[in-house]
Amino acid sequence: MGGTYKPNILVFSPIQTEVDAYADRIRNNGFISVKAAKTLEEAEKYLPGTEVILGWNFPTQLLCKPIASSVRWFQSMGAGVNDLIADNSIPQNITITRIIDQFGAYISEYVFLFLLDIVKDGPRMKQSQLERSWDPFISETLKGKTIGIAGLGSIGAELVRKARAFDMNVHGLSFSGKQATLVDLHFTPDQWGEFVKDLDYLVLTLPLTDSTYHIINQDLLLAMKPNAYLINVGRGALIDEGDLLSVMREGHLQGAVLDVFETEPLPKEHAFWSMPNVFVTSHLSGPSTINEVSNFFIENLKRFSSEQPLSGMVDRNRGY
Repeated sequence: MGGTYKPNILVFSPIQTEVDAYADRIRNNGFISVKAAKTLEEAEKYLPGTEVILGWNFPTQLLCKPIASSVRWFQSMGAGVNDLIADNSIPQNITITRIIDQFGAYISEYVFLFLLDIVKDGPRMKQSQLERSWDPFISETLKGKTIGIAGLGSIGAELVRKARAFDMNVHGLSFSGKQATLVDLHFTPDQWGEFVKDLDYLVLTLPLTDSTYHIINQDLLLAMKPNAYLINVGRGALIDEGDLLSVMREGHLQGAVLDVFETEPLPKEHAFWSMPNVFVTSHLSGPSTINEVSNFFIENLKRFSSEQPLSGMVDRNRGY
């Protein structure tokens, strides 16, 4: 193909302003053949001849049709691709890539926002102000507390870095062990019970795969210290939510910070909303911003055009 090759690109997002912004950014970087679609009908219209898709909530049932025979690469706008991996309508010859190395700052700041609020008793301070009550008290510190990070990819690594700044003990669990030297103690997936038993805070950053589905169940939750906290910024289905509800109602675990759920949006009648020791947020800890996703995709386009390996390659057998 050579370095001057410019593929035909389709950008898909149900949000009109978003899809137009992505298309404009790509064109401004010299890739002229760009179509933008926000509906199934528009995607169907523009698919013939398309080689590359940048997409979010793309109607993947189109990819096994003859009109999509030219598609060679699908770039997801997010980090999580478990839905794409499980989708049998995506032909095996289409390379899937995901966004990587973009979310560490956002997600680590989100986690430490809550850790600091918890350890410094932010709610008590806010309540004192509301009541105009002078209430000096001595709070705890993160120094010396033990944080366990399940998943030591780019997000987990940034969490480790910030935990070091607060003088915390850092334990980690990962499947590959490649980043084992980052943490004080490293555990493998057959050591979950040992991993969680001494933690003050357990943070989940794992991808969702067959082996991580409902990995956090009643047995593991009861293996944690009663005053520990669980924080999930990975995928909702990492946790058996029924087990978490029952364990917390029994008073085991001091609290949970949940940004992701099995069903999203979280149903209004769900018990998590009203539990005083559960912090619920709306899957916002790691936003896919137009600027950062565009930059990642454009760099990958340059790699694709010059036949170099793509960043964020997804291994369908591994699950991420």
